[in-house]
Amino acid sequence: MSAQDNLVQIASEVSTCTNCILHKTRIKSVPGEGPANAEIMLIGEGPGATENEFGRPFIGSAGKFLVELLAQAGLKRTDVWICNVVKCRPLDNRDPLPDELAACNLYLDRQIEAINPKIIITLGRISMGKFMPGVKITQVHGQMRRVGDRFVIAMFHPAAALHQAALKPVLLADFAKLPQQLEAARQELAKLSAISDAVVRVINDSLEEEPKQMKLL
Repeated sequence: MSAQDNLVQIASEVSTCTNCILHKTRIKSVPGEGPANAEIMLIGEGPGATENEFGRPFIGSAGKFLVELLAQAGLKRTDVWICNVVKCRPLDNRDPLPDELAACNLYLDRQIEAINPKIIITLGRISMGKFMPGVKITQVHGQMRRVGDRFVIAMFHPAAALHQAALKPVLLADFAKLPQQLEAARQELAKLSAISDAVVRVINDSLEEEPKQMKLL
């Protein structure tokens, strides 16, 4: 199954999901959107009222600012995959509860695997916690870190900057570094892929040599 087909399948499952209490008050689920081969994946916290109504992520006031932030990095919304850690809206925009995060984590992990982005950008402390538990966002925002097989950058949520004016220039500055960080991630992942390929070749060569040596005996 292709990455796109996988994402369509996940979206279909999300639309009928009843794994947590959030499904009882949703209008529409918000699985996420963007190209299946996106190099950058942005993960927010949860859908708001507008997103709940239309089934699309980041289309309210925070979404408009996100478009501005992406432009700071020379990117368009259509260049990246955008989603949230929970796919249905928590009432009154409260933080998602642990059982809600756990229920949606199954879908999120499958989306990450399908897209296989070079960089994941977490927007806000809730999504950051999935990759950097126990870390304070004020200490690491804008820094690219290796987490497992990919790179993660923690950033403040665009909505936070709409309520705290001091965060707006911080977010703009963090996004401005993204082109250089993406290039660094590309180079590092290419090196790791080359090393992996070399190891496979050595293993395959050794397996081919063993029968030859046995014949000599």
